[in-house]
Amino acid sequence: MARLARLYAPNTPQLVQAYFVEALAGADEPTPVEPLDMLSDWLRNCAHEHHVVVHGWALLTDRLVFLATPTQRPGIARLMQAIGRRYATRLKTGRVFEGRYRSALVQPGNWVLPVLVWLDTQPVQRGLVDHAENWPWSSAAYHTGLNLKPHTWATDHPDYWELGNTPFERQATFRNQLNKGLSASQRQHIEKALFGQWALGDDTFLNNLAPIVSRRITPAKRGRPRKNTTAAS
Repeated sequence: MARLARLYAPNTPQLVQAYFVEALAGADEPTPVEPLDMLSDWLRNCAHEHHVVVHGWALLTDRLVFLATPTQRPGIARLMQAIGRRYATRLKTGRVFEGRYRSALVQPGNWVLPVLVWLDTQPVQRGLVDHAENWPWSSAAYHTGLNLKPHTWATDHPDYWELGNTPFERQATFRNQLNKGLSASQRQHIEKALFGQWALGDDTFLNNLAPIVSRRITPAKRGRPRKNTTAAS
C-alpha cells in the first residue's frame, strides 16, 4: 500500500506523534532525566530553526507528541528530521523513530483546546505521574501557571487566549479543563484522527479544507460504491 502524503493546510495546527524505536527507560526504571532534558532542548531549538510554532508538547519515555503550526509546508518534516539526527548522534545509533511520525490537522475553535488537554494529560494516562503538572517534560505546568521557570518557549494558540482576559484567568480555566479531562468520545476522535492521519474537525472545517490539501482528509467509505438500481424506463 502506498504511503499517504503528508497533510498540510496553511495556518492550521497539526497534532504530531512519533514513537522511539527503543524506550528511554523501562516501566520499573528511574525517569531518564538527562535524555528528556536533551529532547526538550532539541524540540525547542529545532522548532525555532524550522519555523514551527509549538503550542503544546509532551515528551514521554517512549514517544514525542506535540501540537504545532508550521509556517512553511515542510516545517514539521524538517523538524522531525533534525531531532532524529541529534538523537542518533547523542542517545543511540541506528534508526531513531519507529516508522513514520503520524500527524492530524486540527480545527481551531473546536478541537485545539481538547487536543492540548489530551497532550498535557499523556503522562498521567501512561502512569508516569499522578497529576499532569508534575511532569516537567510537557506543557501542562506552563498552561496552568505552575511552571517555575522564568519563561517558556511555547507560543499560545489564539484558542488558549479565549479562556480569559488575563494570564491568571486563562491558567485557572485551563487547569479546570485539565482536571475535568476529556470524554471517552473526545479521546477516541483525537486518537482516531492521529492514527489514521486525517483531519479532526466538523463538516464545515473539512469542507473548507478539501480544496487546499493534497489528498483526501477523511477515511474512504468501506466497500464498493453502491450501484444505481433504478430501472431504465
